[in-house]
Amino acid sequence: MRTVTVTITDTPLSVEELLAVADGAPVDLAPAARATIEASRAVVDTVLASGDAVYGLTTQVGHGKDVRLSDEQLRRQQETLVMTHAGGVGAPLPARQVRAALAARLNGIARGGSGASLAAAEVLANMLNAGVHPVVPETGSVGAGDLGQMAGIAQVAIGRGLAEYRGETMPGGQALRRAGIRPLVLEPKDGLALLAANGISIGHAVLVVHRAARAAAAADVAVALSMEAVGGNPSIVLPAVARAKPFPGQIEAADHLREVLAGSHLLERGAAHSVQDPLSFRVAPQVHGALREYVAAARRAVEIELNSASDNPLVSVQDQTLMSNGNFHPMVLAIAFDALRVAIAHVGQLSERRMSHLWDAFFQRMGAAGAPPADSPAPPVHGLQLRYPAAALFTELKQLAAPATLDAPPLDIGVEDHGTSAPLSVRKADTALGLLDDLLTVELLLAHDVLVTMPERPAMGTGTGHALRLVEEALAAAEPFPAAIHQRLRTRLPDLAAPPLKRDP
Repeated sequence: MRTVTVTITDTPLSVEELLAVADGAPVDLAPAARATIEASRAVVDTVLASGDAVYGLTTQVGHGKDVRLSDEQLRRQQETLVMTHAGGVGAPLPARQVRAALAARLNGIARGGSGASLAAAEVLANMLNAGVHPVVPETGSVGAGDLGQMAGIAQVAIGRGLAEYRGETMPGGQALRRAGIRPLVLEPKDGLALLAANGISIGHAVLVVHRAARAAAAADVAVALSMEAVGGNPSIVLPAVARAKPFPGQIEAADHLREVLAGSHLLERGAAHSVQDPLSFRVAPQVHGALREYVAAARRAVEIELNSASDNPLVSVQDQTLMSNGNFHPMVLAIAFDALRVAIAHVGQLSERRMSHLWDAFFQRMGAAGAPPADSPAPPVHGLQLRYPAAALFTELKQLAAPATLDAPPLDIGVEDHGTSAPLSVRKADTALGLLDDLLTVELLLAHDVLVTMPERPAMGTGTGHALRLVEEALAAAEPFPAAIHQRLRTRLPDLAAPPLKRDP
């Protein structure tokens, strides 16, 4: 299948387009974007000729903000900024995340606020298209511009640093040569424009918000299969209930649950075992709906950050000037992902609480002795073996719900005395989604354990029947060990549902 090129224009880049680039799609700079970049650069050149004091252009940065640079120092400072700011610790980020960061910065430059040269934008596009991926450590930013990690990307753009190219890690200059890319020669403002940005936070946030949307759909399927196992009451998904509290997320969750349960025996009169189920079942539309609401809020924050001019100093083509400002502070995005983690934890809590009811249902079916009749084979207990590990998983998930955005210490002699911790907030949300996947996988296995103890399996819903088949396929394909079974099924979670990524708020 031919990969569609994503065109960077002077209009907003969509989440889906950035996802495509992260997954390997090439990019192209449209004429309108090139014109915007050149107009922005012209303002920088005009201000340079005026001799005015401008932060990071004709002055030093940080606590040296009021120290003027000589003409000889102007260009040298840009390389100095790139070389001295690069730093980080931890494992290298995945190539997909690095591509997302490259695309986010390229799109930010195309907004016209950076004053970067056209050559700076072109080298980022060339790196994406050739597959030259800077080696960027996991941790290195307090969320006031992802300076250290973005400087690592900038190093490769100028032929320094470290990069991965065609599966091999090598010096950045060597990677550029092999790819046929000429290293960038930094003009005044270029170095600062490349590093003083939130590409790491924004790019990762796009990947996480996409994953979170899918997790919400998978959670619906898990609770629906548990309802099939325990004879749950489907009144909770009736349209009248959703209309009575019209949060869009709750309505979407209820609608999806009805779709998943369509055709189930539970929808027949009198099929439910109780007039009212425990809250871990009964409030699923409300809790899963809340997750969708915060996914939508996080997506909105991501879209705005992705398509903003967040540079400092900011170039205003209209006013023909550069302005010192704080647009590099992705506060809304950081708080949105703090809130998203709380919503993820609540969905995980419901899943873990339902496991106790599935556990009870299993042993009730086994009888008072807790074992099948002597003349029948022992039922599978794949989920039961993982019930206690699931409790440990939820404990960890709960800890991740703590805010990340209030803990950055003052830096640079007190000048940089606030940070958003945006990359940490996003990274913790990604980790939380992994734990939620683990919990939902155990719940599906537990529901399967209960269903296979039934003397005769009742009619299943369209979606729940599909989910049960996925569980059985995973069991058949995996090694007969709990961890292997869990991992096999966990990889199939995206197959449970493919919800639309975007909905109107």
